[in-house]
Amino acid sequence: MTDLHLPWLELSILFCLIGAVWVSRVKVPHVARNRALLCSGLALIATTGAWLDFDFLDAKQADDSLHLLSHLAGRELLIMDELSAPLLPLAALLYFLVILATLHTKIRRFSFAWNLVSEAIILAMYSCKEPWGIIGMLAVGTIPPFLELRERGKPTHVYIIHMTLFVLLLIVGWTFAEIEGTDRIHTLWVVIPLLGAILIRSGIAPFHCWMTDLFEHASFGTALLFVTPIAGAYAAVRLVMPIAPDWMLRSIGLASLFTAVYASGMALIQIEARRLFCYLFLSHSALVLVGLEIVTPMALTGALCLWLSVGMALGGFGLTLRALEARRGRLSLTHFHGLYEHAPELAICFILTGLASVGFPGTVGFIGTELLVDGAVEAYPYIGVAVVIAGALNGVALVKTYFILFTGTQYASAVSLQIRTRERFAVLLLAALILAGGIYPQPGVESRHRAVEELLHERESRAPVPTTIETPHHHH
Repeated sequence: MTDLHLPWLELSILFCLIGAVWVSRVKVPHVARNRALLCSGLALIATTGAWLDFDFLDAKQADDSLHLLSHLAGRELLIMDELSAPLLPLAALLYFLVILATLHTKIRRFSFAWNLVSEAIILAMYSCKEPWGIIGMLAVGTIPPFLELRERGKPTHVYIIHMTLFVLLLIVGWTFAEIEGTDRIHTLWVVIPLLGAILIRSGIAPFHCWMTDLFEHASFGTALLFVTPIAGAYAAVRLVMPIAPDWMLRSIGLASLFTAVYASGMALIQIEARRLFCYLFLSHSALVLVGLEIVTPMALTGALCLWLSVGMALGGFGLTLRALEARRGRLSLTHFHGLYEHAPELAICFILTGLASVGFPGTVGFIGTELLVDGAVEAYPYIGVAVVIAGALNGVALVKTYFILFTGTQYASAVSLQIRTRERFAVLLLAALILAGGIYPQPGVESRHRAVEELLHERESRAPVPTTIETPHHHH
């Protein structure tokens, strides 16, 4: 195992945990936000350092140079590989930008301390390949949103039922997997619980109502950060993909495909901006799972590229809606708002992040969507058609919403709705990353392709003979 030059992974998690304690001791919201911003910024620097260091080492996987946690646990805990290397800085960036763009109107309702705890949990999960470690992080990660819902006096039963079931199914499934051993075809005692857990956490229909409920009742920032890292896909790749029989992967793929088209159709008819965002996100995260379950190199590479672009594009899209909400309150889509004259930068960011999420040429989402469609058509033609339909419906929903929010009427406001410096920085940074990833996608695609080769190799080495990996030419 290669060592990173510095203990980047441990540092990034420690910055968040120490920051959470430091922030929780402050009662003044502005001071709390500035402290949280500093700690989140340090975590972003550490994860970016880890990614660059890993890239420089040119290794298959690497671990921290200090091994503090490894000595405590008696095994390697924090490991970075091709899959997780770019996911870590992406998650850290999303948390940093949400804290940065939190305005005075939202500052009292947003818990910065719990936000940093959530960030530490996500970074620890992405740095972990140990199945029980991943399950533990996924379980603990469900607590902060619940505490926020309870603190705000909102209903929690829908969230509690789904998350409890998700954690129980994961534990049951993996317990049976260990009892049976990982070198054989598994029984339904392993397959069904793991399948159910992935579907619930990813919000695959009919298990998606917890996600719409969370967006309805939690603060937009908390809901956004709980879903955008797409933890369900990480669980699918680490826990399910190496040991799952083909029919199980196909059933996750078909359920995800149905959800992608269903959610894109639902996005078209929403009358509230938050629910629109929720359905757009459901549709895109389901497309990531569709690609993951086809298990051909091209479709898998497309899915992993799409994972990064969805996190970046829809993270930015959510931030834009949140900034508009901070000015106008909950946004209804039943009448025109005419906000372009007051916040042209937000309008530009809205359309840019929206188009990037549906794979518009020249944006970071284009190459991932293209690879996913090509890979899907090559393996199963009908899947490719459904993916294109979902993308088209999402595109129509986005353009329609843009016109409703930014055009159609003259809006008179007594106070200035102009974008603040913090928000301008967040918007420009995201726009630069989205366009840079679209104009020069080669390094990202190469990195995702290397990750795919490793995943397929791991699946091959665990699969019983004859191998269960599908290749496209079986379906011609």
